[in-house]
This record gives sequence, structure tokens and C-alpha cells, in this order.
Amino acid sequence: MKAHLRIPPGKRHRGSDGQPGIVATARCDRRTKNLTRRLRPGEIAVIDHTDLDVAAADALIGCQVAAVVNASRSISGRYPNLGPEMLLQAGIPLVDEAGPDLFDRVAEGDEVRLDGDTLYAAGHVVAKGRRQDAESVAAAMAQARAGLAAEIQAFATNTMEYITREYPLLIDGIAAPPLRTRLAGRHVLVVVRGYHHREDLATLRSYIRETRPALIGVDGGADALLEAGYRPDIILGDMDSVSDRALTCGAEVVVHAYPDGTARGLDRVKALGVPCVLCPAPGTSEDVALLLADEKGASLIVAVGRHDTLVEFLDKGRAGMASTFLTRLRLGGKIVEAKGVSRLYRSGMSLWAVVPLLLAFLVTLVVAIRVLPGGKPILNFIDIQLSNFWYWLTGLF
Repeated sequence: MKAHLRIPPGKRHRGSDGQPGIVATARCDRRTKNLTRRLRPGEIAVIDHTDLDVAAADALIGCQVAAVVNASRSISGRYPNLGPEMLLQAGIPLVDEAGPDLFDRVAEGDEVRLDGDTLYAAGHVVAKGRRQDAESVAAAMAQARAGLAAEIQAFATNTMEYITREYPLLIDGIAAPPLRTRLAGRHVLVVVRGYHHREDLATLRSYIRETRPALIGVDGGADALLEAGYRPDIILGDMDSVSDRALTCGAEVVVHAYPDGTARGLDRVKALGVPCVLCPAPGTSEDVALLLADEKGASLIVAVGRHDTLVEFLDKGRAGMASTFLTRLRLGGKIVEAKGVSRLYRSGMSLWAVVPLLLAFLVTLVVAIRVLPGGKPILNFIDIQLSNFWYWLTGLF
């Protein structure tokens, strides 16, 4: 997988102690989602993220970090996660296994220097880890693929166990809250910040422009819509990876709650003074968004960035896919993937429709020039310009 952006190398120079390395401000957080809200271009991200996933790597790349120092292993070997490979392809140095005491030694805002596999602060070594490169990542990925069979077996077992508990999703759907945005009879585009979501949104520009679907951003999917130049109509999720900018953009906010009504993101939305409604439901937020569109009568649901493969689910830390499986069964043919829409959809304006319009315009122009006073000098001028062009063109051969 190729990263979408190549990052400048940062401040590669000698520090105040005369030693080489990348000198930058450290930003520290054990939750990468929280950290990416504060990171600025050229800073060093200090994280504690076992099995660095695609979404986290994509967010770090988007922040244009100078380097990443991970207290844990970016590839544990449990499954072949693609985050480290993305960072390296973007030109971002990655140091792994810097130790559990990394956050005791490096504080937010410290000026640090990363030289190879060693992190310095105030001239002293504060952490030493393992510098990843293309060869080490490739070897770790090969080992992870070799052990994937056991992970598949556990994943399938968990999925079947969850289905026995979540099957009401298939029969009853969800209790959808009242919405201002009309979805009945409309196409609905549900955007998740997942694999290739940027590319999918780019290929759907003609479809969005002409069909004008209702736009639902699932957590960070709302930011993806804003980045692509669209304002979401609805933002749904537990609000752990959506920006304040998105939450205050004027979209209708639906907070995904647990079936018992507990909603982790409710306090954050209330603190921003943004009106919202709760949607208690089992399953993932992206599945709830699809079910919400279905319950409100959407005629077609187009999914962007959804997580459907084993690696994608493991990337998200999920042990099974019961809610996704049940959601698919309930929605049936009403849901289509973005790639399918982009391949099948064609703009309503074809070349054969444009040619008659162009000919009609030219005929109208010629008639107007002949009839209107002063038209003859205009025709003479056009004739001279065409003659000059023809003379220039024939002189090339």
C-alpha cells in the first residue's frame, strides 16, 4: 500500500550539543487518536500503539510528523497490519519498542532529538528502541501472515458467538431517533475514514454533484468529507475521532450510545454547545449509520471506507464481525460499495449531447455577426486570424 503523501524529513541538523539527528518538539499520548488532534507538522509523535493500524498511520501522515517513536511494537505478529509500511513509504522514521517508561522520561512539549534508534532530551538518552526499515517490516509482516490461520479461527468463533446475542439487529433493526435531515427516497452516502476513503470520494465527484445524496460522516468520516470539499448533513459516532471543526460545521449530530443508553461522546458534544440526539444500538458506529439510513427510508446507500476484510477488523481491534454481517443481511441490495458506483456511474452529459449544443452555438454566432451592424469587420478579422494560424501550422511540416 502506498501512502498518499510524502513527508518532508523535518529538521535534520546538529542539535545544540553538536550531535546529528531530527530535532523537534515531542507530542505524547498513549491514544494515537487523541494525539493527532494536537500534532503539528514537523513534530515527533510519541505513542504507545501495539499493531499500528492503517487509520492511525494515515492520521500521522496527514499531520506531517517528522518521526514516530512507539513505546510498543508496531507489528506484534498477531496479524499483518499495514500502518508501519505506510509510515516508511511516506518517509517518516519509525522507532519501535522504546520501553514502557517512555512517557515517564519524555513530557509533552519537550524538545527532543532522534538519532537513529535513540531519543535524546536535554542532552541525555531518554529512550532507545528498534529503528524499523523496509527489510525489518517485511520480515515482521511475513511472520504475521504465517500465524494468521489461528487468528482467523478465533475471529470466526467470536463472530458466531456475537451473532447469537446481536441477532435482533437483523429482525428489528434499530430505534432510529428523529432527524431534521430527510433521508426517505434519497441516495445516502455513508463515509467512514477507512481504507482508500480519499480515493473513493474523489472518484464519486460526478455522482455526488448530479445525484446530491445525503452525506453521513461516521466519526472521522465527517472530517474526510470536509477535506474533500463537502459538508456532512449528519455526523454519527461515539465522537472519539472527529474534530471540533467537524462537530461545529452545522451538521446534525447523532451520538452512538450503548444499548443501555451510555454514550461516551455525549459530554464532549454538550461541552461544544452542539445540539444532538442519541441513538442507542449494538454494533459498530458505521453499521449503525447504515441501519439508520435504512430505517429512515433511503432508496440507496453508498458506503465509502467501510471495514469488510479480516485485516481491517483486526486493525480496528475487533474480535468478530457479527454486527457487520447482520447489517449486510438486513440491507441486502440497498447497499453498494463506492468502487462499484464509480465504475458503473456515468455523468448524464455525454459527448454526443454536447456536440449539437456546440453546433447550435456556432450557427447562432455566425447568423448574429452577419445580421448585426459591424458584423463584416468581425468576420474579416476572424478570417485573417484563421489564415495566420493556417500559415503557421503548414510551416511546421
